[in-house]
Order: sequence, then C-alpha cells, then structure tokens
Amino acid sequence: MTLSSTTSRPLIAGNWKMNGLSAALDEARAVAAALESQASTARVAIFPPSTLLSRLSEAVRGSPVATGAQDCHGKSSGAHTGDISAEMILDAGGSLVICGHSERRTDHGETSAQVAGKAEAAAAAGLEPIVCVGETLETREAGDAVAFVVAQVRESLPASLAGKPFNLAYEPLWAIGTGRTASVDNIVEMHAAIRAELAAIFGEQGKVVPILYGGSVKPENAGEILAAAEVGGALVGGASLKATDFLAIIRAA
Repeated sequence: MTLSSTTSRPLIAGNWKMNGLSAALDEARAVAAALESQASTARVAIFPPSTLLSRLSEAVRGSPVATGAQDCHGKSSGAHTGDISAEMILDAGGSLVICGHSERRTDHGETSAQVAGKAEAAAAAGLEPIVCVGETLETREAGDAVAFVVAQVRESLPASLAGKPFNLAYEPLWAIGTGRTASVDNIVEMHAAIRAELAAIFGEQGKVVPILYGGSVKPENAGEILAAAEVGGALVGGASLKATDFLAIIRAA
C-alpha cells in the first residue's frame, strides 16, 4: 500500500469494539455486497473483535472492504498473554490497526508512549495505523482541550511513521457512546490544531495525513461532520454494527 492510497479518499472505519459473534459476519457481508454493487468515494474498513478478524477478512475478500484489529502489542512476539502482534493481524487478513483508542487509554491505562510503540510496531510490520487522541469533558471545560490533544499527537506518533501510511483520529471522550457529538465548530478547531502539529512533525506528509473524527457518528450527523474542514473520515462505533446504518454513513462521505 502506498502513502497516496491513504490521502485521496476519506476513510470510514467501523470499530465493532467488544461486540459481534459469528452471526455478525452477515452484516459485514451486506456492507461488502452493497459496495460491490455501488462503489463509494470512501475507503471502508471494519475492525471486528480479534475472534472474528480472520473469518471476517475471508468473508469480504475481494470486496472494497478492508479489515483491521482494534489493538496490537508493541512487540512482535513473546510472553504477553492475551495480546496480539501486528504480524498476527496481518496473518489473519487485516491491513489496519487502531492504536490508543480512548477506551484502551482509559480502561487499560495506556500511555502515549505505549501508543507510539504500538504504532511503530504496526507500521514496521506493514499495517496502516489509526492513532487516536482526545480529551475528557473535564479537560475541555477547563479550557485545555486543544493543548492537551496537541500534546497527545506529539507524544503518540513515532518519527518512524514518516513516509508510511497512517491516520490520526480525534475522539473527544465525552462524545463516545454518549449520544453527544462535538459541534462542527469544536471539530474544525481541533482538527486545524491537529493538522498544524502534523505538519510541524512530518512536513509535507503531515499536511495530507487523514484526520478522522470519532464521537457518536451516526447517519443523522455524518454528512455535516464529514463536510467540515480537515475531516478526512470517521471512526464509527455503534453505528457500524448494522449494515444499513454503516452504509448510510459511508454514502455521506
């Protein structure tokens, strides 16, 4: 995969989180079939739980739908019970991986340094990372949201990503799974700050790295969000579990 393949089209990424048994493969097949019959202007990827990654990858093989994992370890192998490596994700058919999702940072105490290590391992193995950043409601209400997120960007992106395809996802923690969505003005302000930091770190590449928005993206608000300045796609949670909802968001891109 070349760097240019990640910059010319918006990326709509469906994060299934800890949801999905074998029957959920039918939803992925429905998405793939719909995109095969009517092409989308967006790139589309589904991130199922690791138990489904191999089967889902096989189910959508040959379609416009890519697959990926929700996390990976910073090392390629070893005594790390319960973890999966970037190489294992590739072996299961995945081509992308989410690094540093807010639920990993919150529930598992992941630091930005650990996230950077995961992103580095992912890119070295040939995966395309989606590195997540975002602030809590307390941080936003204190007026520190932009400074906090910019610092996360700087600390979560290893220099080794230079020249390799990757994505940045802004996900305000207070708008994930709550039904609340950041205003378009909030999104534009934050994405502009992220863009400036990306350009400062990576130069010309940083000017085109896709910045996804993730925070209760739904069919009802996807069009407005995806049309906002510097929004290069969406990291979709609950709405990606049903093919009809996910396809509506894809069509809005």
